[in-house]
Amino acid sequence: MSSSVSKQINYMVTSDEDELWGMTVTTVGHQIIEEGQVYPPQNHPSGYYFDPDKGRILNEYQLLYITNGNGIFNFGISKQNCFISEGKMFFLMPGVWHSYKPLPNTGWNEYWIGFRGPIIDKIVEEGFFLNRPPVFSIGLNERIVDLYHKAIEIANEERAGYQQALSGIVMHILGLMYYRDKTRDFQDEDLIRKMKKAKVIMRESIYKNISPEQIALELNISYSGFRRAFREFTGTSPLKYIIELKLNEAKRLLSNTFLTVKEIAYKLNFDNPDYFPVFFKKRTGLTPIEYRNSTEVKDPGV
Repeated sequence: MSSSVSKQINYMVTSDEDELWGMTVTTVGHQIIEEGQVYPPQNHPSGYYFDPDKGRILNEYQLLYITNGNGIFNFGISKQNCFISEGKMFFLMPGVWHSYKPLPNTGWNEYWIGFRGPIIDKIVEEGFFLNRPPVFSIGLNERIVDLYHKAIEIANEERAGYQQALSGIVMHILGLMYYRDKTRDFQDEDLIRKMKKAKVIMRESIYKNISPEQIALELNISYSGFRRAFREFTGTSPLKYIIELKLNEAKRLLSNTFLTVKEIAYKLNFDNPDYFPVFFKKRTGLTPIEYRNSTEVKDPGV
């Protein structure tokens, strides 16, 4: 793995042995579509790239999750139209025509994972996802965002057994989608929704120098009210939560890249990069170098 931030779009080739597992993952990725940006970007292979005005038909399943922005999803023979907003997941079925795109004035953040195999065929045949619109209102969920990021990380590494690990993540996402759609209280208080959104913003801004005050402003809530509600919701303050996310990402970078300690500190926007090693040791009991030496750093050619 290179020292640069991992790529966010992956298309995989599967082997006969992978197919024997019963489920294989074909693609996984994340992209941020800005307001007015042409969609889809031309960074996808011909079998996946499509014209939103014409749509497409895939020969696999895909789960797409929108964490910010709005858009339109059309599907089926009748080209039924669904409005897509943050917290919506849509389940694409093989052989079914569909099209989707963000609204030009909002853009959106999208995550996706594609897969196929007899395991998912059997689940669908049993009727779990049939006879209903393929759009699931699951809300903003940091655990699901983390699962997509973990899948991207595993796909980037492409080590032995990675397809089996990816299929496990697919089942986890599917299970959470089904559970949250079945049990979600559609009368959730607005404040709870905002706290969930705050956690997703923090997770997606891990390489940015975003402050709790900025997040409160984006959520249209006073900082004092946001700080109090976030502590009640998570058990910790917004700033401590952001620091914990950055600390965990620093551990991942130390274990999986050849970035220097100072490069990691700068990349994660720590206020004082020179103090980062001291902070890291206070929190983990090890210096960054000691932590790196205690873990297996992947070969950059892998």
